[in-house]
Amino acid sequence: MGTTDAAARRERIAELAASVGLAQVEELSATFGVTASTIRRDLARLTAEGRLARTYGGAIAMTPPRETAPDERSGQARAAKRAIGRWAAGQVGDGETLLLDAGTTTAALAGALSSRDLTVVTTGLTPLQALDAGTHREVVCLGGHYRAISQGFVGPVTEAALEVFTFDRVFLGADGVSPERGLCEATVAQTRLKELMWRRGREVYVLADSSKLGSEPFNAWVRMPPRWTLVTDDGVEDALVARLERAGAVVVAVPAADRHLPG
Repeated sequence: MGTTDAAARRERIAELAASVGLAQVEELSATFGVTASTIRRDLARLTAEGRLARTYGGAIAMTPPRETAPDERSGQARAAKRAIGRWAAGQVGDGETLLLDAGTTTAALAGALSSRDLTVVTTGLTPLQALDAGTHREVVCLGGHYRAISQGFVGPVTEAALEVFTFDRVFLGADGVSPERGLCEATVAQTRLKELMWRRGREVYVLADSSKLGSEPFNAWVRMPPRWTLVTDDGVEDALVARLERAGAVVVAVPAADRHLPG
């Protein structure tokens, strides 16, 4: 691996540590397909630069992760989210009933749904605002306890409302995706709701750009069903794809050729 590739890997390690909070040598070695010794040298250099602090078996970011609002996330990985949303919309057939999670990537899907005979149900205001409600058979927003930081609804009222529906397709978002642990979220209320959501669907999709894969920013988790579809962008590393597939995911990596273009 050349100097440029090594620098890019160290940059990605720093980004992962910032999102996960704790980066482990063995997991980083598997993710990047390099030896543990190479990862230790990377961590040592990042520590010397003041970007990480070493721990036993890994390193931690100098600042802890925090949950961000949709307005802040909307500008991140914009091209990848658009590509993911377009692909997901292409899987939807006329007459179907869909469930869209709260979040900016599911909002990209909502914006890509063309005028069709659909029933679209969502737990979030961001996808609701992206929908052209007048072009679908029915649009429903499930109420409940409103989390302003995520612009989504959670809690027992939302959970009870889910019981009156079944869905042809469920589209979930995530703050992080781990092959071994599942989907990562900021609160247990969110993970409980996501688990109930996927149980109501015939087909389950997780829409997450590649920056969220292998990321573990928080401590609440959703254990995924035996088989589900992860829709991401082509920035995902092959080693991570292999781990996700072993965990039961069907991985779709959508080209996002315009990822470096503005807007």
